[in-house]
Amino acid sequence: MTQIGIMIEGQNGLNWERWKRILQAAEDLGFKFVFRSDHFTNASGDDIDSLELWVSLTYAASHTKRIEFGPMVTPVTFRHPSMTVRYASQVDDLSNGRLVLGMGAGWQEREHKKFGIPFYDFPTRYAMLTEALDITQLLLESDVHVSYEGQHFSLDDAVLLPRPQRRTPILIGGNGPKRTLPLVAKYAQEWNAVFIEQETYRERSVLLDNLLQEQGRKPENVKRSLMTQVVYSTTQASLDARLATKGVSAADLIAKGLIVGTGTAVVDQIGKWSELGVERFMLQWLDLDDMDGLEALSNDVLPHFHN
Repeated sequence: MTQIGIMIEGQNGLNWERWKRILQAAEDLGFKFVFRSDHFTNASGDDIDSLELWVSLTYAASHTKRIEFGPMVTPVTFRHPSMTVRYASQVDDLSNGRLVLGMGAGWQEREHKKFGIPFYDFPTRYAMLTEALDITQLLLESDVHVSYEGQHFSLDDAVLLPRPQRRTPILIGGNGPKRTLPLVAKYAQEWNAVFIEQETYRERSVLLDNLLQEQGRKPENVKRSLMTQVVYSTTQASLDARLATKGVSAADLIAKGLIVGTGTAVVDQIGKWSELGVERFMLQWLDLDDMDGLEALSNDVLPHFHN
């Protein structure tokens, strides 16, 4: 079944007023989920509002009833993985099983420098992510105490208590065939492709199937999702004007993997992605105050996919 929800950039002005409004809109309008980025500050310019990830997700767990939610994604550099999995499993329990734990290596050097967090080269961050996934899997799956000795992280006779009500699903996002997809095949319950064009997605999905089989897993063991920006307007005239200000065409953006158009075009494009196997669409919604646009999008698109 095709699921459609929204993804917001939490570093671009997210505060409590906006977060509450977005969550309520998603619940009321019929979206299936809300995912948010995990950043301490925006990537450039003057600093603006950015709610702390796990505080905001705890609020989501206790103030929504239906939607799924989670980080897209939480960098392994920010918190020891034993803390991240404790937060995740307990927020998941609080929500009665609606959290998806997105994990990543991190990329924004600026926020690390500002808040005194070491920012390592990519090979180091990738090694940290691999160890963090090992630890996360161990603690989620083991009912007994476990130990782990890595280069960057370790455990000594640790156990998650209270035991999680379920195994919180892990999401890994990215398109890389040599690093990301092998991690997905080994650890994840969901692969999130990010700003990818369709032919590349098709190739990566086949590669993931093969990697899963090498791990003794089945292709259907891993949900396929897509995170991409949606450029939507209620009329063609307003869409054309919006694209003109950006100096781009709809065709160019669609070729890069974005979803662009009025309601009919958005429905058609989601349909084509669904034929390639995408099950969950995380539509990046950049204007955190545009609830009217979000409502219009829900009215134009959701009835075609959600019962």
